[in-house]
Amino acid sequence: MKKIALAAAITTTFLLSSCETLNQYAGAYGGVLNQVVTPTQTEMSMGLKQALEFGTNYSADRLSAKDGFLGNMAVKILFPDEAKKVENTLRSLGLNQLCDNVILSLNRAAEDAAKEAKPIFVAAIKQMTFQDVSNILLGQQDAATNYFKRTTSSLLAQKFRPVIESSINKVGATRYWTDVTTRYNKIPLVKPIQTDLTGYVTDKAIAGLFVEIAQEELKIRQQVSARSTPLLQKVFGYAATKK
Repeated sequence: MKKIALAAAITTTFLLSSCETLNQYAGAYGGVLNQVVTPTQTEMSMGLKQALEFGTNYSADRLSAKDGFLGNMAVKILFPDEAKKVENTLRSLGLNQLCDNVILSLNRAAEDAAKEAKPIFVAAIKQMTFQDVSNILLGQQDAATNYFKRTTSSLLAQKFRPVIESSINKVGATRYWTDVTTRYNKIPLVKPIQTDLTGYVTDKAIAGLFVEIAQEELKIRQQVSARSTPLLQKVFGYAATKK
């Protein structure tokens, strides 16, 4: 009987010690094991805005770098759909370099415009209400991206268009495009083509920016390692328990 009591005492001591050790380890990561602390409204707001600022800044910086568009197949700008036949015809005639020059210049223009995105996103983040914050934090995987689409698309277009218009002239896109369409339109029996090149590149540049933002949003929602501050860990850890 004494042996049984002694064994029980040792087992209890071991279990208590083990639990204490686990909780000590868990404490280093924010609290008792499996405990999720509900953030305050202020913490939720600050955490989400911090994450969105990180994500939008990174996206704008990445796309505005050299080859940010050209080297990223997810956002690379190619010939407009209505001009695919133009490209195919010209390449069949051996005018590959001319077509490549058009594509290069369109992407360089988009890279120039992406530099203008940051202040627009910052303004959109600053004007968020707590309801916006809550809807985004506890919403769908692309809730933040959709918020930015809704609140910044028209401003981005206004800001991007003149930059892109200037850029496509600077890098020669207008000249290359004129060369392309002129040569194509001289081909017998083809339907002449006219495309609003500035509008096309503007739309593609904005769409590419949202592709990058969506990737960053998904990363911070799904990957704990992407939550680089204690506040982000707390806020998005809490949000994950509400899914």
